Amino acid sequence: MRAPQETIRLPFALSTASIARTKLAGFLTVQRVDSAVIDDALIVLGEMLANALSHGVPTSDDTIEITWAINGDLLELSVYDAGTGASLKPIDFDEDSLSGRGLSIINRIADRWWVDMDKGTRVNAELSGLSSHRR
Repeated sequence: MRAPQETIRLPFALSTASIARTKLAGFLTVQRVDSAVIDDALIVLGEMLANALSHGVPTSDDTIEITWAINGDLLELSVYDAGTGASLKPIDFDEDSLSGRGLSIINRIADRWWVDMDKGTRVNAELSGLSSHRR
């Protein structure tokens, strides 16, 4: 049986984050994922998209590519933009920080995350324990 997954391309625009989160929530709900896991996934995806839309570059068709998949007990998330050469490392922040928190938030919520910069920038994250949180 093939793992449930979806890849979407949306406009490289700030409104894309809201659309993508809504689509991911629907996908995870259909897959009967627990609401606490959905909440974490939406936070991680939102931060991935905020970073890409703030610091990245649209693809040649002015879009951003977003992928999610359930692979066993893992939820895999991926955001791709055409930008290159960025330094992507989490930084320390406090409750008064207004920016620069995205990768630190991803680092705290996701079980694992990494960046692939072979062709453009693809930020990937995994959230585990999915099978124990499915209804």
